[in-house]
Amino acid sequence: MGERNCRDRIIDSANVTSQLLNLSNVSSYLMYFVLIPYHALSVIFSSANKQQRQRYVTKMGKCQVNLGRIQEKKRFLSDIFTTIVDLKYRWFLFVFMMCYIITWVVFGIIYFFDAWIRDDVSHIGDPEWKPCIENVDNFISALLFSVESQRTIGYGSRIVTADCTEGVILLMAQSIVGSMIDALMVGCMFVKISRPKKRAQTLIFSKKCVVSHRDEKLCLMFRIGDLRDSHMVDAKIRAKLIKSRQTKEGEFIPLEQSELNLGYDTGEDRLFLVEPQIICHVINDHSPFWEMTAESLKREQFEIIVILEGIVEATGMTCQARTSYIEDEILWGYRFEPCMTLEKGAFRVDYSRFEKTFEVQTPAASAKEMYELKEMERQDQSTLSLYWDHLVHSCFSAELNDVLQDEGPTEEPLARLGIPNITEEETSAEFQNQIGV
Repeated sequence: MGERNCRDRIIDSANVTSQLLNLSNVSSYLMYFVLIPYHALSVIFSSANKQQRQRYVTKMGKCQVNLGRIQEKKRFLSDIFTTIVDLKYRWFLFVFMMCYIITWVVFGIIYFFDAWIRDDVSHIGDPEWKPCIENVDNFISALLFSVESQRTIGYGSRIVTADCTEGVILLMAQSIVGSMIDALMVGCMFVKISRPKKRAQTLIFSKKCVVSHRDEKLCLMFRIGDLRDSHMVDAKIRAKLIKSRQTKEGEFIPLEQSELNLGYDTGEDRLFLVEPQIICHVINDHSPFWEMTAESLKREQFEIIVILEGIVEATGMTCQARTSYIEDEILWGYRFEPCMTLEKGAFRVDYSRFEKTFEVQTPAASAKEMYELKEMERQDQSTLSLYWDHLVHSCFSAELNDVLQDEGPTEEPLARLGIPNITEEETSAEFQNQIGV
């Protein structure tokens, strides 16, 4: 009778447990997926009403920040080399030409002024007159002599004579100034042409970010690739979140920068960029997106700046490529399609599939809500398991007492309950010891 009651209690408890588990699963499914149609409609209406706002960094990596009202502009002249290199090409070529033209004109004026002071212009063709510079009778001839001297052309018709000390000094000074200008401008031209800024044009980023699960963790992912066969050396990736906020004291911080972890602690931010890579940011309790849901994502205003740095293999110079993602460019519940295949003993990358994504089932709740729900389910399961163990133990004890009272401690009831015969085991053990086993 006691055994039957105990089994009935176990069956009833099992039914209750299964019902509770089914209810918890149903509630979790409702929490995850019921609000998705409502979220889709809200996204459509909100995106229709939202106006395009100013970006901090463009998709091509250009910073949209203008500097104005700089008082100490002389600081730019202290680093004239960098100032010239940073100029646009039209202004750089203008400065390049004006450096030579100004020196030619200035020294031409000096040569003509020296000839005019010595009255050489009035004694052209006089064989008894000893001029400072032969065949310089006007400004044009003095300018030609300046160009011929600085560029070492030397046609032979205009030369400095040995009777003019100031002419020799001016010629030495112009040669030194011309050499300095050549060194500066040729160096600036070489650095400007070989700058790795154009190398960033062949480093591409996906136009969209995706949010989905990876290894049971909610992740923010984007894809990067290199179009050249010469790879980047020591490539590193990092990301910044640009978002304005207000502190607890009421201070407003515009465009505050915070770091997004892309695997810095595990070394995943260092890339071997020979094929397209999917960069993953795990949304955990240290992430700024910890409490962000699919619905609140569209209401927020922020910008993610992605920076890829590496050394150009051909030149050994450091290159940096940038892009940005705003909240409208993040797809919730999508993944990137694979773009690599194996053919004829080599891997092939199909860049036509670089931007393609496909939809996957992803809860619209935040990572924090998912974590709390999992913790609640884990606690419920542990509570039910403890209750189950206690129930089985109490029923087993009651059944054992009933058997011992009715039949006594014989071998048959103990074997029926799964309890071994301790006396028989001890006798067999003593026998094995005696025979030396």
